[in-house]
Amino acid sequence: MQVSVTDAKGQLTELVRRAEAGDEVILTRHGHAAVRLVPIKAMPGKGARRALLEAARTAGAAKAKAGPSAARSQDFLYGEDGMPE
Repeated sequence: MQVSVTDAKGQLTELVRRAEAGDEVILTRHGHAAVRLVPIKAMPGKGARRALLEAARTAGAAKAKAGPSAARSQDFLYGEDGMPE
């Protein structure tokens, strides 16, 4: 739905209600689209954010693979005397 800015002044409450309901509301100026009214998505609460982070940690831990220690990963470059080969 497109409404001119001038007409929107008198029906702003109704336009906001329609945008919140999911209708696309575009305000026009001189016949050209200028602004789109869209509802703001609610931010998740602290508990929901914490649960999301915990799920990400759990998923990451499940994907981790045991492997060689990074501390000794370059040992093949050095001889028994500790000098580069």
